[in-house]
Amino acid sequence: MNCFVNPSYKELKKKFFDTKLKTDIEETVSKIIEKVSTNGDQALREYTLKFDNIDLSGKPLQVDKKEAQLALDKLDENLLSALKQSKKNIIDYHKNQLRPDITLDAGLNSYIKEISMPVQTAGCYIPGGTAPLVSSVLMTVLPAKAAGVEKIVAVTPVNKEGSVNKAILAACELCGVDEIYKIGGAQAIAALAYGTESIPQVNVIAGPGNAYVTEAKRQVFGQVGIDMVAGPSNVLILTDKRSDPDYVAIDLLAQLEHGKDSTAICISTSKDFLGNLKNSLDKLLQNSTRQNILTISAEKGLFLIEVDDNQKMVNLANDIAAEHLEIMTETPEIFVSEIKNAGAVFIGKYTPEAVGDYFAGPSHVLPTGGNAKFFYGLSVYHFLKKISIIKYSKEKLVSASGSISIIAETEGLDAHNKSVMLRCKGNE
Repeated sequence: MNCFVNPSYKELKKKFFDTKLKTDIEETVSKIIEKVSTNGDQALREYTLKFDNIDLSGKPLQVDKKEAQLALDKLDENLLSALKQSKKNIIDYHKNQLRPDITLDAGLNSYIKEISMPVQTAGCYIPGGTAPLVSSVLMTVLPAKAAGVEKIVAVTPVNKEGSVNKAILAACELCGVDEIYKIGGAQAIAALAYGTESIPQVNVIAGPGNAYVTEAKRQVFGQVGIDMVAGPSNVLILTDKRSDPDYVAIDLLAQLEHGKDSTAICISTSKDFLGNLKNSLDKLLQNSTRQNILTISAEKGLFLIEVDDNQKMVNLANDIAAEHLEIMTETPEIFVSEIKNAGAVFIGKYTPEAVGDYFAGPSHVLPTGGNAKFFYGLSVYHFLKKISIIKYSKEKLVSASGSISIIAETEGLDAHNKSVMLRCKGNE
């Protein structure tokens, strides 16, 4: 298996941090958004025919609720059981993120409050390209449910038959999605942001997608809220001479099978381990059902890096700010307090990334491309607004009037000053 061994920082940075979009993607997405915002459903049907080769002329864009319920009723019992347990874990985790509202006594019969208010509508993008990402339904819809969003809409691409994958429909029904639309790509994001005859405008858009979906989210931000701007998926694994090469190898491959643009990095303090790891990678690749994708993604995005000591390993990990950070050293817990930048951290050899992707509870929608330095994973906070509430009595306003007045005068805003002084001089 071809990979980068001890790459220069320039090589690593070019692959991992260079998230600049091609100009043609930016221009294409801009045109799509403009056309959808102007022509609505007509544009959605035209783009579905152009990009997906599916003719939706005269057909409803919304999936019939009965179709989703039927898909859930016919879902494999073992899959249904697994999804129900995953749903419970995700709901429990995200409900525990909710915090009581804040009230501060300002004195003189006055107070200041901060209240949390869920957005009224949310749109969840569910990828359906190379694989039916059933888990993405749970990981985007359920945080919104936990936040208390009134109406949740899902959009997802159609398959070759012009319908939505049955497992995705079942998951949407299980999670309580209110409306499902068979539209994907940048055009789906535009529809959620601006609304069409069929698809309602939403307040927040969440969910992973390809470069066109991501660019569309970036361009509509401001018209609508978004979770984050995310790129291709990645994993970073920290190892030493005690790490299991097969465990590390299969986790690197698990990341690379996401797509041809995925990145997988292993940093180790042991040269011998990295040699064993290469042997494990070659062995496990032979038994993979997605060997073609893995071979391409490994050649472009597999990095094996040797460092001198633990501190250099931690420093590089914080600089990379990986979407998924696995710590599979002999004593992984000692590193946790030193990790400042990561989307999600997986501790020990029995916590593969798949645990987070499907089951543990935190959303698998995470910042990529080094963005974990300032973004965080999808949570209830993306679907909540904070509203400040202020109540002053006359006595409190009088006590504060001097400070307010001098600030207003400094800024040259006379009416601001007078709005306070008139009340201080006026009768009750």
